Amino acid sequence: LPENWTDTKETLQDGMVFNVKYLGMTLVGQPKGEDMASAAIRRIVTTARASAKKFQKVTLTISPKGIIMTDTETTDLIENVSIYRISYCTADKTQDKVFAYVSQSQFNETLECHAFLCQKKKIAQAVTLTVAQAFKVALDLWEIAQEDKSKKARTCCSCAASKGQTQTAGPQCVPSEQHKPLVMEEKLRRPFFSASLSSPSPRSNPTRRRPIKHDSWDVDDGLDDPFSSNMEVEEMDTDWPSPAPNPSLTMQI
Repeated sequence: LPENWTDTKETLQDGMVFNVKYLGMTLVGQPKGEDMASAAIRRIVTTARASAKKFQKVTLTISPKGIIMTDTETTDLIENVSIYRISYCTADKTQDKVFAYVSQSQFNETLECHAFLCQKKKIAQAVTLTVAQAFKVALDLWEIAQEDKSKKARTCCSCAASKGQTQTAGPQCVPSEQHKPLVMEEKLRRPFFSASLSSPSPRSNPTRRRPIKHDSWDVDDGLDDPFSSNMEVEEMDTDWPSPAPNPSLTMQI
């Protein structure tokens, strides 16, 4: 994350908006991984090109709560993805204008990779970074909530013990055995998150392309040949713990 990312924290909590085009979705077998994501994006792009249909313009609203996808023209809700269900996001290194994320289906345990075409490479990277920032804020909020719960529990138990009222103490002082279902529930809400962001090699020169056509796939649709990967890139992988973090996970930048 950039050093000044906290400058956008307040704005991010309200939701940051990106207008992109929805390429489609495919099922995946892993919650994260560069190779997995690249293969999934390749399948989505190939299918989208073959269909020759107009690609849907959508608006992504990203916040610590998750990603809300709506139809740009009708404002109809398409999907509301909780931050807890998102396990991976990436700005693809081959299709450098494509942003994608992996999430668990709200109906079952299947993993879905959703891909979006952005107007520029920088926008794809910005969306990826924004999701990472949203996750970091969600993590901070979760940790604060856990600290508050612990403080209230300690205060309650201390007061009850000093007054000899352990028998009639509040629900927060109930023996730990009765809290096991709650603890298990919190553990189930401990997803992990990973983001992959690619950047161009210092040796590569920027190239100009014609604007992306909105209503058709053509040779200049902003999507490179999915089977061509002769681009020079330097990749940066960043792993974050979840909003309900596993202490063994560490942040790597």
